[in-house]
Amino acid sequence: MNDDAIVIGAGLAGLVATAEIADRGKNVLLVDQEPEASLGGQAWWSFGGLFLIDSPEQRRMKIKDSFELAKQDWYGSAQFDRLEDEDYWAKQWADAYLKFAAGEKRKWLYDKGVRFFPVVGWAERGGYLAEGHGNSVPRFHIVWGTGPGIVAPFEKRVKDHIINDRVTYLPRHQVDALIVNNDRVSGIKGSVLEDSQVERGEKSSRTVVGEFEYTADHVVVSSGGIGANFDVIRNNWPSRLGEAPENMISGVPDHVDGRMLSIAESSGANIVNRDRMWHYTEGIKNYDPVWTNHGIRILPGPSSIWLDAEGNRFPVPYLPGFDTLGTLEAISKTGYDYSWFILSQEIIEKEFALSGSEQNPDLTGKSIRKLLERLKKGAPGPVQAFMDKGEDFIVSKDLSELVEKMNELTGKDLLNYEHIKRQLEARDREIDNKFTKDLQITAIRGSRNYLGDKLIRTAKPHKILDPAKGPLIAVKLNIISRKTLGGLQTNLSGQVINQNGQVLQGLYAAGEAAGFGGGGLHGYRALEGTFLGGCLFTGKVVGESIGNN
Repeated sequence: MNDDAIVIGAGLAGLVATAEIADRGKNVLLVDQEPEASLGGQAWWSFGGLFLIDSPEQRRMKIKDSFELAKQDWYGSAQFDRLEDEDYWAKQWADAYLKFAAGEKRKWLYDKGVRFFPVVGWAERGGYLAEGHGNSVPRFHIVWGTGPGIVAPFEKRVKDHIINDRVTYLPRHQVDALIVNNDRVSGIKGSVLEDSQVERGEKSSRTVVGEFEYTADHVVVSSGGIGANFDVIRNNWPSRLGEAPENMISGVPDHVDGRMLSIAESSGANIVNRDRMWHYTEGIKNYDPVWTNHGIRILPGPSSIWLDAEGNRFPVPYLPGFDTLGTLEAISKTGYDYSWFILSQEIIEKEFALSGSEQNPDLTGKSIRKLLERLKKGAPGPVQAFMDKGEDFIVSKDLSELVEKMNELTGKDLLNYEHIKRQLEARDREIDNKFTKDLQITAIRGSRNYLGDKLIRTAKPHKILDPAKGPLIAVKLNIISRKTLGGLQTNLSGQVINQNGQVLQGLYAAGEAAGFGGGGLHGYRALEGTFLGGCLFTGKVVGESIGNN
């Protein structure tokens, strides 16, 4: 086999890199340890959110965005502080990505057939001062077709190249080592795994039936992060976030285990920013799991009352949808690894969405008819299914009964009815005026000043204990693992840096394996919609770099 490049990992970054290299007339070997059913990797399961700056969709929603404002938000979130070493390339990748998101990104995708839902979402709102963490304006553009919609054009290009013999795709090929000759990576060797008929995302067999060895001028690691490897997550857990959670659920399939990162490191690659990671605080256990410990993230609007495990309301800015890692830190420092939402039926109908392509059949299936059903009375279908079947949901017309069942769910008598009642009644008194000292209510009213939130994401302010808005709902929220913000350090061509600070010749990295660029272009925090975007951008850069070499 005579290939110009080998790409390890057939997720979004790997597909983009493969397509870009093959488009330039080079031969590519694409290998992946999973069956062909999992082509597209984690991206296929995603909600399909993309970070764009000053887009037509934003302008139509009367959102005034700019490169300067987005850079202010990015830097306020990233807080790069290792500029002499670990953040040296990461910061440069951040600058390059911001230019991409404000420039060619949308047209590049649009020309490939990608379209966007017209209402722009407002994720990670921050809640700090202007130069602190968070998006000052809505920037979360949902792909029409969600994750499968963003994977599809690149999957098609790769499959077209397979037909014309420009790409060879080998699923069930697990890389065990990189071949290094004279300080240059020149190939891969590993194990052929037995055929597996499991469905997308399900755990596949690791039974070895053969071996392989291939060489090429260029090798690309695009194998993802560590999200399903709880041992590595806990080993890398930073003390600034409190104690690592004893119990977590997984937002990614079993194969996202960081294995390839260790293999690259053993060959001399430099891994940076291991302590930077992105895990969500609003996880619920999937009543119909696909992978081990399968969790789903709630995408909440701003109105639910957020309580810690002992029933104390979290302070500002630890509000739903404002600061993911800040709230994670606050939860961890309570000494417990879970928290609670208490909300009304009216809030769940207007504000709850679930992350993931499979939890949004209307958007994923590009169905206007199903989308319009969200406007009907009642919770969206997937949310209602969790209310009916999910173990983390409790519904009651009576607060006393609700608190009793919350205690029963955890098997601990931590929640005091009178304590919770007092906090809810105090909050409800603040609804009587349009002005208030309760900053969550101020945030709710501010949210509704944005048309998109008023239409579909933020309920009209009301009293939680108003029987007319009920029944009451409690949701036990688990920590759900998701993204690795650090990774293989790369220069602006996507070449991996070795442990002496020099280019490791022949080796490239893209996607989450590269910390979405440079070993961590997000810094300490992300602005959302930037993970898929980082896979697209790094895959594109690496593909162009190799293809034009």
